[in-house]
Amino acid sequence: MTNLDILLQAQLGKVPGVVAMATTATDTLYEGAAGHRDAAGMVAMTTDTIFGLASMTKAVVSVAALQEIDAGRLSLDAPIAEVLPALAAPMVLEGFADDGTPRLRPAVGAITLRQLLSHSAGFGYDTWNAEIARFHTAAKIPRLPESPAELARIPLLFDPGTAWNYGINTDIVGLAVEAASGKRLDVALADGVCGMLGMNETGFEVPAERRARMATTRTRAPNGTLGDAGFPMDRGIRYCMGGGGLQGTGRDYLRFIRMVLNGGMHEGTRVLSPAMMAEVARNQLAPGVRVRRMVSGNPARSNDAEFFPGMEKHWSAAFMINAEPAPTGRNAGSLAWAGIANTYCWIDQKAGVGGVFMAQLLPFADPAVLDGFAAFERAVYELVTRQ
Repeated sequence: MTNLDILLQAQLGKVPGVVAMATTATDTLYEGAAGHRDAAGMVAMTTDTIFGLASMTKAVVSVAALQEIDAGRLSLDAPIAEVLPALAAPMVLEGFADDGTPRLRPAVGAITLRQLLSHSAGFGYDTWNAEIARFHTAAKIPRLPESPAELARIPLLFDPGTAWNYGINTDIVGLAVEAASGKRLDVALADGVCGMLGMNETGFEVPAERRARMATTRTRAPNGTLGDAGFPMDRGIRYCMGGGGLQGTGRDYLRFIRMVLNGGMHEGTRVLSPAMMAEVARNQLAPGVRVRRMVSGNPARSNDAEFFPGMEKHWSAAFMINAEPAPTGRNAGSLAWAGIANTYCWIDQKAGVGGVFMAQLLPFADPAVLDGFAAFERAVYELVTRQ
């Protein structure tokens, strides 16, 4: 049993089940699993377990959009209304009248793909923004836009490009990929980034023969007791949610990480141009704009969340960037993000290493999972240093 195996076993009793994997640009360094993937605790967690990737979907869909730029069908800085006319006249939410009617004003400036990719377009999530939650209730529209008509009714929280706010931006990026490619998003991914990387067990729908490998999402109550969230929930192909609909394995996601570590290459095939890979690696936010702490308005879905509190953080065309070295060993300029059911990934291009730490547990930013992720990351850097 390796030190990493011992570390994973130490998560038992803290986290129902976890899969952890790490890779260099060429080879898998480690893969392991601990605990159980079912609510009854009868089925062992395995390295081929299928997880709801949730917002780890965002980086994959962002790369699909960058592939559309490589193909000449999208642009980083043209108004996104050129492919999504529903966003031609965005409105900014400025509060509510005494009778509860939303107060809206026209936005200053057009929304661009660069802003959507970097979460600076002005959109939010109801989980971390009470005003957006109130608006959805008042306007009687769904949390996530499934059509251009619904998209046209969702307001911004600020003028495009002027601040950072985590939100439905990548769902809109998915709609832009569909409009530009002429393909439904699942097909665009299968023909593009996922197909090129051999991510054959990642998609918006889990075939019947793989469903037994899906992890059940648990819930942790404030007193620490665990419940069953009613997952796995396979949304199917009715709607391909670009901001969070993919389900897949840790092994598949390592392929994606290796592509980034290799500068957009995979086994001799160029997946993304050097120019677009540069956008994946560099800050896209306007001067003075920073990634902020995400304050929860829905404790059942998420705790307050901030990676490396107090550290300056930026956002690239696909990932969060830590602007300073992290205490886990992560170099400044590394890339990372997560999914709401406590799945996490990081990519350190300077050190040539990355990995995933994946649970299926709500609410997001579970302290025990975050502690396990940090311990795993530190152990991976220790392993790389010894080699």
